[in-house]
Amino acid sequence: MAEAGSNVTELFRTSTAHSPSYAALSRAAGDRQPIIDFCIPCNPYFPTPEMFDALGDRLREILTYYPSSADTITAELCSVLGLNPQTVAMGNGSTELITWIDHLLVRESLAVPVPTFGRWTDQPMETGKRVDMFPLPESHGFALDPASFVDFVRSRGSRTAVICNPNNPDGGLLPRHGVLALLDQLQDLDLVVVDESFLEFADAEADASVVGDAVLRPNTIVLRSLGKNFGLHGVRFGYLVANPGLAGRVRAALPKWNLNSFAETVVFMLKEHRLEYAHSLRLVQRDRQEMIWHLSRLPGLTVYPSQGNFVYVRLPEGADGALLRDRLLEEHGVLVRECGNKIGSSSRYLRLVVRPQPDVQRLVAGLEQTLYGAPHTTGPAPLPDSRAQVPGQALVPAARHPGPMPMHAHAAPAHALPYASGTAAVDRLVQGA
Repeated sequence: MAEAGSNVTELFRTSTAHSPSYAALSRAAGDRQPIIDFCIPCNPYFPTPEMFDALGDRLREILTYYPSSADTITAELCSVLGLNPQTVAMGNGSTELITWIDHLLVRESLAVPVPTFGRWTDQPMETGKRVDMFPLPESHGFALDPASFVDFVRSRGSRTAVICNPNNPDGGLLPRHGVLALLDQLQDLDLVVVDESFLEFADAEADASVVGDAVLRPNTIVLRSLGKNFGLHGVRFGYLVANPGLAGRVRAALPKWNLNSFAETVVFMLKEHRLEYAHSLRLVQRDRQEMIWHLSRLPGLTVYPSQGNFVYVRLPEGADGALLRDRLLEEHGVLVRECGNKIGSSSRYLRLVVRPQPDVQRLVAGLEQTLYGAPHTTGPAPLPDSRAQVPGQALVPAARHPGPMPMHAHAAPAHALPYASGTAAVDRLVQGA
């Protein structure tokens, strides 16, 4: 098992921009226990088992034949969502749409709060754009202040602005009125993008989306995900909504048959499974609250408020996220997202995907054993002298082990840790140099 575990964790050394795929991890793990995935932010309750059975029955047909045109699939999706097809462009995942937005609509600069989804910083930098990064304050739980962000955009002279709502990795949600105020103040920019990829999981507001407003504005795009919401990352499909002119520019640039037959099949199944989908979202929202409650009881762990299907946590002082990730995977079969490669974050942070209670119990048990050496009620074990860990040794020294936190403690730390990406050019961008 140790050899297999070493093979698995070695994949993280060769994949610096993102976590290795679940398929790659499974191949490396071999015959080990199944991996419990707290890394990939999928909906665990949708599609239903019956829907998967139906997809399985049609597998040969789906794989054998070409899909319909993107226009046909988009029209069906719009009939389900109540949207005008002229305002929608569907892509082979949100990353494809981000790529075309960058190529077609972003000129010399783009402003974005960090930490956030990596493609909003990496994609424009890859095409030579200036990326103006607005650090979200750790002292305020990474919450975005719209007025401060607008001031930052003005001071930098950015021509495009992007916000993710809820934000990834922290799950912070800006209320609808706050988003609309931001759009009003930035209506002179070339483009403003509101990435709502995880908004379906939010329950703080009855309808926080600005999709209906985007179609009436000259410079606004709303990006939505289907793979995350429907628990089907592997299918790769998402869509954007904008006024007909903007949506049409992106739609005209997309490759023919950019949507696959699995995406088409799922879209055409949605009408008859709306109730199951809505129920799945309620289950995720319930699980999120229960997961936050359990994590908040771990000593020294800071848990930030979230409206996504994931929870952002800061590890106790003295704990190394990369080492913790490896230990959880090797010793407990639990895969987590360590955020050291996210601009604006560090290896002291994890993003943990919301999962059902039995899985959360396994995660919490693994965190207790790895961080403290035993369930936290028995006290921690001493910190080893080096990173050469052995199973069972704790990552958190006894002197730094505080008492239990309140059950719903979401208090942010008193100050932000200095951020260093390891890349001087990125550090200068983050610092506004």
